[in-house]
Amino acid sequence: MKICLHNGTILNGISEEGNGAILFEDDKIIDVFSEQRFHEKKFNSDVKIIDVKGNYVIPGLIDTHIHGFKGHGTDNCSTEGILQMSKDLAEYGVTAFNPTMYPDSEENMIFNIKEIVKAMGKEEGAHIMGIHLEGPFISPEKPGVQRPGTIKNPDVNLMQRLWDASEGHIVNMTVAPELKGMRDLALYCVSKNIVLQAGHTNAEYKNIKEGIQVGILHSTHFFNAMSQLHHRNPGAVGAILIHPEMSCEIIADGIHVHPDLFKLLQREKSKDQIVLVTDALTPTEQKASHLFANSEEVVFSEGCFHRKSDNVIAGSSLTLIKAVQNTQKFGFELSDSVRFATANPARIMKYTKKGILSPGYDSDITIIDKDFNVKKVYINGKLIKG
Repeated sequence: MKICLHNGTILNGISEEGNGAILFEDDKIIDVFSEQRFHEKKFNSDVKIIDVKGNYVIPGLIDTHIHGFKGHGTDNCSTEGILQMSKDLAEYGVTAFNPTMYPDSEENMIFNIKEIVKAMGKEEGAHIMGIHLEGPFISPEKPGVQRPGTIKNPDVNLMQRLWDASEGHIVNMTVAPELKGMRDLALYCVSKNIVLQAGHTNAEYKNIKEGIQVGILHSTHFFNAMSQLHHRNPGAVGAILIHPEMSCEIIADGIHVHPDLFKLLQREKSKDQIVLVTDALTPTEQKASHLFANSEEVVFSEGCFHRKSDNVIAGSSLTLIKAVQNTQKFGFELSDSVRFATANPARIMKYTKKGILSPGYDSDITIIDKDFNVKKVYINGKLIKG
């Protein structure tokens, strides 16, 4: 059956369309048009008309960096847990995601990769677009909360084994461009269409420039776990700001990055080079007395998770719809905030038919009210929530 959503404010992922309607059937958007045209059109009986009562109609949200949600995730990974994560994310407006893995022993990484792959195609909620490896080829000087013993030097043979285990489903990977042997590894990954992200890096400015030359064009949780801006060595932060070809993830919880730095981002990066991610840990939105992430106990404090053993920030408790809301509060137009969580990640991750509400694109649609409450979610034309 065809469905027509009307009387909504259409934010199509690249601009604000105003009051209008969207027609879709199964997994494809057929048309997007004005509310005036909706009232002029004559619909056949096979079209279900739904009044969304002035709410925002946006593309389904896409989270390309998320470890877990509501107690299920990539640490202690299982196919069943990843499938439950898919269901839970859809309730929050997310229609596609990249399960993100911590570095671990090769044996554990291969096991976890295979568990995720087994879940692909069986989702009842958000699509699993592919796997994000946050390591293991990162800097021991910028590990964040990654366990030091799991960090490895660039190794094309190891990467080949991880790739084989994934059956070609590794989509993006965080790397430290300054590591010896990174050029060969980067060239291998680019040949497999893996999006490379500079992160957990102590790179000098020249290292990022060298990384750009071999296809490291995206960056992981910008400002966090990377060499900072210095007037004699711009570091990773400076290089990403200076070079327009570099895009950046950012965690918009107001804790990982000061809200005023979004004003700098607004001036220095183009609107199509910013990607909102949650970097959410497995206990996000979980109700439990003991919370764990990356095999360590964490506590929720001051708006995010901290490692219990030393109080180091372990990761985010952010939801992607909250990130969109926060980014608007930090000074961006709502249409741009939506773009950062829809069209931009889709384009950068090469999800060519997602992230934009336009004829021919996938019909993943999220409807939110003016307070950013998720009211309805459609994935491939099927009502998942609402």
